[in-house]
Amino acid sequence: MAAAGWRDGSGQEKYRLVVVGGGGVGKSALTIQFIQSYFVTDYDPTIEDSYTKQCVIDDRAARLDILDTAGQEEFGAMREQYMRTGEGFLLVFSVTDRGSFEEIYKFQRQILRVKDRDEFPMILIGNKADLDHQRQVRRNVAAGKPIVDNHVTQEEGQQLARQLKVTYMEASAKIRMNVDQAFHELVRVIRQQKAQRSSWKLERTRILLSKNPRG
Repeated sequence: MAAAGWRDGSGQEKYRLVVVGGGGVGKSALTIQFIQSYFVTDYDPTIEDSYTKQCVIDDRAARLDILDTAGQEEFGAMREQYMRTGEGFLLVFSVTDRGSFEEIYKFQRQILRVKDRDEFPMILIGNKADLDHQRQVRRNVAAGKPIVDNHVTQEEGQQLARQLKVTYMEASAKIRMNVDQAFHELVRVIRQQKAQRSSWKLERTRILLSKNPRG
């Protein structure tokens, strides 16, 4: 596989991004909003589709090849195949669905296992943030205790991101909140980790050469 951010014949950087997450979290809506500036309400959650977008990120032109994956469990084997070629991953859950939030661990571990790495470019996205009013902790007035709530707080998202050592953003495809920022930030993470790995390899080579000087 070509190195992350490899350049095509025109000298333009190219990145393969993969959007993963449980079913119904809005992966397709996020992707289509980013590509076409359009909020799609009806789509088949079993379809995996790919898109391409030319953009400029931090004054550097880039072509993003984006794969929108199906979230259903029966597509797990196919998802693993796509993970092998991905250079960066958006881990998406819905802030209105705690089950999708808890699934993030599974996706993150699967990516690291497939890549055989301790870390890899990823960012965590809490989607459907426009429904924030639905996730306020409700109170049982009589008992004065919180009712079991299916929604995920911003603090919980931030805590998970710290555990996974990734950036966390809340987004909304519906109102186009942090959509471009999410994809652009993932490219920045890819660039940063690539630069760090290159620096580490150069340092390792320098040390080896110093231990084995010519002559």
